[in-house]
Amino acid sequence: MQVVITAVGPDNVGLADPIVHHVTGAGANIHEIQMFDHDAERLFAMHLRIEWPGDSASVVKLREAMRQIGELKQLGIRVWSRDERPAPPRLAICTTYRAEPALAILRAIRDGRLKAEAAVMIGNREACRGVAEQFDTPFVNIGDPKGEPDYNRFIQVLDESCVDYILLARYMRVLPPHVCWRFAGRIINLHHGLLPPFPGFHPYEDAYARRMLTFGATVHFIVPELDAGNQIIHQSTFTVPPGTPLADIKRQGESDHEPQCLLEGVRRVVDREVELHFQRVIRRRVE
Repeated sequence: MQVVITAVGPDNVGLADPIVHHVTGAGANIHEIQMFDHDAERLFAMHLRIEWPGDSASVVKLREAMRQIGELKQLGIRVWSRDERPAPPRLAICTTYRAEPALAILRAIRDGRLKAEAAVMIGNREACRGVAEQFDTPFVNIGDPKGEPDYNRFIQVLDESCVDYILLARYMRVLPPHVCWRFAGRIINLHHGLLPPFPGFHPYEDAYARRMLTFGATVHFIVPELDAGNQIIHQSTFTVPPGTPLADIKRQGESDHEPQCLLEGVRRVVDREVELHFQRVIRRRVE
C-alpha cells in the first residue's frame, strides 16, 4: 500500500529522524523522500512516499504514531493513502468567481463520467455558492470581505472533509508554501493558458499581444517554488481565425475549453493513470 507522509513546522534539528526511523522500523520501503528548509520563514517541510506493509487498520495506527511525533517535534504531520478507503476519491473544489470549471466537475461526477465524490466546495468569494447548492455539495467561504483567504480555516476544512485531492478550479489566489507542502502531490491546478510560455494571471492577454492564434489551458500539480513544467498532467488548445477579438477568445476559452481541460486532467489523476513522483508527473505502472 502506497502511503504519503508530509510534515511541516518550525525549522529545527532532528525533525526527520523519528519519522524515518518509525516507518523503516515497521518494515516500510521508502520510495521517495524530500526535505526543504525555507530560511526566510524558518519553515521545515518534508515529503515521504513509502510502500507500507500493513492494511488500512495499520494506517490508522501509523497516523496516530505520526500525530504523537508531531506533538513532540511541533510538526503538522499528515498520513494519506489512496488505498486506505475503497470508496472513490474525495475532492475539494476551490473557486473564486468563475463557476464553469467547478460545474464541469460536478456534472461529470453526477453523470458517472468522473469516478469521484465532491466532498466540499471552498471559495474565497460567494460567487459559486449556488452551484454547490445545486449539487448538494457543502460550500465554505474562507475569504474576508476583500476575498483574502483564511488558510488556517482552509486547512481545517480540508482535514474535516477527509479530502484526497484539492482542485484549484479557477481559484484566483496563490497558495502559500506551507499549504502546498501539507498536501504535496494532491493539489491540482487549472491554469487558463499554456505553460510554460504563458504563466501569470493574464495568459489570454499575453498570448493575444504576441499575435497567437492558438490558445489553451494547462492542468498541473502544484509544486511550491517551482514553475509547472514536469508537473503538467494535461494540456489542450483551441485555434481561432486571424482577427478574432480578444473578448471572443476569452469567452470560448473560459466557458467551454477550460472546463473540459480540467475535467480530463482530473480524470487522469482519479483513474490513477498518472502520479507525481520526485516532482515529475509519471505514467503509473499497472500492477
